[in-house]
Amino acid sequence: MESLLLDKKLKHITNLILEKKEEFSKQKKYEKKDIQQQLEPWRVHLIQIYADSVSTNDTKNFEVLEEWGREVANLLVVLQLPLDVALEEISYYRNLIGEIIKEEAKAETFTFDAFYQVISRFNEVVDKAVHWVSKSYMTDFANKIKSARYAIDELSIPVVRITKEIGVIPLVGDLDTNRAQILMENALQHGSDYKLNWLIIDLYAVPIIDTMVADQIFKVIGALRLLGIQVVLSGIRAEIAQTMVNLGLDLADITTFSSLHQAVEHVNQAD
Repeated sequence: MESLLLDKKLKHITNLILEKKEEFSKQKKYEKKDIQQQLEPWRVHLIQIYADSVSTNDTKNFEVLEEWGREVANLLVVLQLPLDVALEEISYYRNLIGEIIKEEAKAETFTFDAFYQVISRFNEVVDKAVHWVSKSYMTDFANKIKSARYAIDELSIPVVRITKEIGVIPLVGDLDTNRAQILMENALQHGSDYKLNWLIIDLYAVPIIDTMVADQIFKVIGALRLLGIQVVLSGIRAEIAQTMVNLGLDLADITTFSSLHQAVEHVNQAD
């Protein structure tokens, strides 16, 4: 009997919170109205989850909360807002709804055990909200940074078509494993799409040529030759030439030039 009475009181608190969820969702203000408008729907969703946690101890609440955390994190990343925004929101509505629970518990003369049970369950939901939004935010943010870096790397390794059948890849900066993979992808993709006969890889702005870099370049050359594309290396400075010799690299089968214009002139004559 006491259990049924408590359930009824808890359901009353849930309904009381839900009746005010639209009002509550508009209470916390931001200077930018567009951000305010985009935050309100997931505020309503959060308040709904908080309200349900008062009267139900269902694992579905946590499943819904996990999905909510992913949605919020994605929104923050899209809006370029810091994680602090979501954490402040979670804390704000925790305090707001926690006050309602406290006042209703007083009015309904909850026992200490009953109040502790309700508030502990509510706090667990809030802690899960912090956990899921933080975890999802960091995952989304890391993925966005990774995608941005890939896009930058891809743009930094362009295939420039200078004639109908001749292309140039002007490499700039260090060639690590990641950029070497992009070099391979861009060279093969654009070489095939453009139906190139020749591709000049210019190394003038590559500061260091080591075994790894040389190996990657040779792999690209080999792959391009399988497509019927001839490769010429240009920008071979004195220090690069010396390094290649010291590494014991065999360039006998590869045409090289010290400058790009020499390479272009050679290819034009050969084409």
